Amino acid sequence: MKIIETDNAPKAIGTYSQAVKVNGFLFISGQIPLDPSTMELVEGIENQINQVFENINQILKADGMDFSNVVKLSVLLEDLSHFEKVNEIFKLICGADRNRDGAPDLSDVDMGGDDEDGMGGEDEDD
Repeated sequence: MKIIETDNAPKAIGTYSQAVKVNGFLFISGQIPLDPSTMELVEGIENQINQVFENINQILKADGMDFSNVVKLSVLLEDLSHFEKVNEIFKLICGADRNRDGAPDLSDVDMGGDDEDGMGGEDEDD
């Protein structure tokens, strides 16, 4: 097991790591739309979705991966009316042929963000 950390994504605000790599699989903790330089939530749903994906991207990069390594993505939304916007941005980043879990309601996000995503990826070299 290897802990993955980067200064280019928000620091963990609890008793967890940004990511853990086990047997070639990278498990990224749920990311909320925090700007890593200020540790404050970004404003607006599109900015929040993009920030979450950028945070994930930076954690992937810290282990030499990118979105092509992603095998699972779970999306939790405060407001399900934003589901199409998440899909639109997801397709731009990962391609239209990628799969992910559904988006259950998340009305009690601790820091008030409208989007929280987590994912796992495989490093083909491990």
